Parts: sequence; C-alpha cells; structure tokens
Amino acid sequence: MKLRKGTMADVEAIRTLINDYAEQGLMLPKARSAIYENIREYVIAEEGGQVVGVGGLHILWHDLAEVRSLAVAEETRGKGLGRQIVAALEEEAKILGVTRCFALTYQKNFFARCGYQLVENKELPQKVWTECINCPKFPDCDEYAMVKNLTEER
Repeated sequence: MKLRKGTMADVEAIRTLINDYAEQGLMLPKARSAIYENIREYVIAEEGGQVVGVGGLHILWHDLAEVRSLAVAEETRGKGLGRQIVAALEEEAKILGVTRCFALTYQKNFFARCGYQLVENKELPQKVWTECINCPKFPDCDEYAMVKNLTEER
C-alpha cells in the first residue's frame, strides 16, 4: 500500500469512491469540478496501481483544517487504511502549522478511535459560516462534529 498526493489522473477514481459512499448516505457527494479544483488537498492510497482510498485536508483558518472525503474501497476496509490516511493528513496539517483538525462525519466511532473528540458544530464557526451555510442540510446538519488537537501529540 502506497500513500501519495492526488493527481489529475486520479479524479475519476476519487469521485467514484466518494460518491459510492454518498449513495449509501455516509457522506455528501462531490462534483467532478470540486475535485479538480481541490486536487491538491487529497491523499491517495494506491495498491497495485489502483486507487483504493482517499482523504482530503481542507484548510479553513490558520489553526484549523478539516479532514474530509475519507473513503476506502470496500475490498480494503477493516485493514487500517482509513487510519493511515487520517494520520497522513494530520501529519501534513502539522507541517503546515495547523494545530487542530476536525471532521464532520457519520462515523463518530472511527474518528473517536483516531483521537477525535465530539464537539458542537457551533465550535467550528469558520466551517459553518463559509461552507455549511451552502449545504442543503443547513441548518439541520445530522453529522457529528469531531475535533483533534494536534499539539497534544508533539
């Protein structure tokens, strides 16, 4: 298993993974154009030349980044790949000087195992007022907001 930054050649595979999860109601769908626009955010897990996992790190503020669009191919689930992707995204955040990562997720147990704590959405005003406000679920978001302080690990 190899982790690497996403490239333009990965867009369709990223879109397929994310939108497969979205069809199951596990995350919001992503438009192809949004993936192209944000390709630099993505970390890809590759095995045998195939994209088998993806996750994005979206910077919102000087001290805050979102771990988002985390999806792992069905055949590779349960092998720790999601945790590896999250760890890689957190490491990138640390390198950039970001001190907190958060996720809006339906998978609160997974993120809790990764060291994230449940918080109220209102504790993330940069997210709520820049992106969530445009979401079809706003203001009745049913995702869990979870935050991890990255400085506690240093």
